[in-house]
Amino acid sequence: MAEAQTQETSTKPSPPPSGSETDSPSSGEESKETAIEFINDVALEIAVELGRTDLPIQKLLSLKRGSVIEIDKLSEEPLDVRVNGKLVARGEAVIVNEMFGIRVTQIVAPEGEEVF
Repeated sequence: MAEAQTQETSTKPSPPPSGSETDSPSSGEESKETAIEFINDVALEIAVELGRTDLPIQKLLSLKRGSVIEIDKLSEEPLDVRVNGKLVARGEAVIVNEMFGIRVTQIVAPEGEEVF
């Protein structure tokens, strides 16, 4: 009978150590914020694409200063904003303090549809 009592007491879970996540319900939220903050300084490549075209090698080699390359977009079409090569938004070109910029007019969902 003493053996049975020993087995019962050894299978009971021990209480969680103090300071664990179960002591405070908000501690899980804090660790999620910390995880997000950890990646805040990761650099991403952002590119604004005017358009695309295909050129034969002969035409590419004949380009010189002042050459014009026609692209597949009309002047009134929005420009594509790509993050690490993936389309995330569309917008229009603006000039701010003599520098080019882009005013975002659409956010694109991962499926390619417009979000807003």
